[in-house]
Amino acid sequence: MKKVKLDNQVIWFDESLIPEEQLNYAFEPAYWQEQGKIVGSAMGRGITWFVELDTMQGALRHYRRGGLFGKLIEDSYVFIGESKSRSFQELVLLDRLKKSGVNVPTPIAARIVKQGLTYSADLLSEKVPHAQDLASLLRRHRLSESAYYKIGNEIRKMHVAQVNHTDLNIHNILIDDQSKVWIIDFDKCNSQSGDAWKQANWERLKRSFLKEKAKGAINWDESDWDYLF
Repeated sequence: MKKVKLDNQVIWFDESLIPEEQLNYAFEPAYWQEQGKIVGSAMGRGITWFVELDTMQGALRHYRRGGLFGKLIEDSYVFIGESKSRSFQELVLLDRLKKSGVNVPTPIAARIVKQGLTYSADLLSEKVPHAQDLASLLRRHRLSESAYYKIGNEIRKMHVAQVNHTDLNIHNILIDDQSKVWIIDFDKCNSQSGDAWKQANWERLKRSFLKEKAKGAINWDESDWDYLF
């Protein structure tokens, strides 16, 4: 990754995926709108914009706080160093996982905008092509035993890379039209040694299945859980 500083911005980017001259505007949805290159969007904590780059489709996300604190301070974080910034850390994790053979979006660029003692952050990563999240798929039909095993195997690969996904749920596991499993959304996740923390990832994922099942929203039975292993 190459690093540049533009006024109060610090940007890290893969120059094989996005040209440096585009960086001044690449994190602004209005720029992509003017170019006619917004190809979709998704709602989460904020809006993720899907944009058409020369090399691939990208997902542009502005970091926002959740919970009660997020209502007071929507998108500012205390600056304690570039390497500690949310977008840089997620960029590094994605790069590490990609190199470890885990199916995650390709990291393209990350930005922080410093404002005194605080900063805001943005991330541009690959939009996984022709993929839907597990929750959406299970609303329509059951999954096969082999599909569940593939999901479990991708999580095990992530754990071998010693990455702790602290918000593993059925909304950030994707399956594409080639039945390939992807894991997304590594904000606030981290590299971690040892094995003790890995069980917490599995337990969080199971709670996600149970929560949606309790709503009657998905075609899933608790016995399906065993197919992950």
